[in-house]
Amino acid sequence: VQLQASGGGLVQAGGSLRLSCAASGRAESGYALGWFRQAPGKEREFVAAINWRGLSTRYSESAKGRFTISQNNAKITTYLQMNSLKPEDTAVYFCAAAYYCSNLTRIYRSWGQGTLVTVSS
Repeated sequence: VQLQASGGGLVQAGGSLRLSCAASGRAESGYALGWFRQAPGKEREFVAAINWRGLSTRYSESAKGRFTISQNNAKITTYLQMNSLKPEDTAVYFCAAAYYCSNLTRIYRSWGQGTLVTVSS
C-alpha cells in the first residue's frame, strides 16, 4: 500500500481542516488506516484509526469529540476532519496502514509522507 497525505496548512485556533490520505492498493488489501502526528521535539502519537470496512474507529483522547476519521466507499481515500483546532494540535500528520485498527504505532507497516498542520493562537 502506498500512502500520500495532504490537506495540511495554517489555520487559526478554533478553525477546521480536513486531511486526506490517498492509499493506492488499499481497496484489495484489507488494511486498516491510521492517522498519527508528531510535534517538534515530541514522539509520534496516535490520533485516529479506521478499519478496512469502515465500521470500526478509534480515537486518542485528545481527538475525541473534535476529529472524525472516515473513508470513501472505494476505500481509497481516508479523511481526518479536524474541528475546534488548538495550537497544541500543531504537528506533522502522517497516515499509515496496518493489518487491523489499532492505536499501536508499532503495528503500522506502511507510512506516507507527512502533511504539516499549524494552528495559530
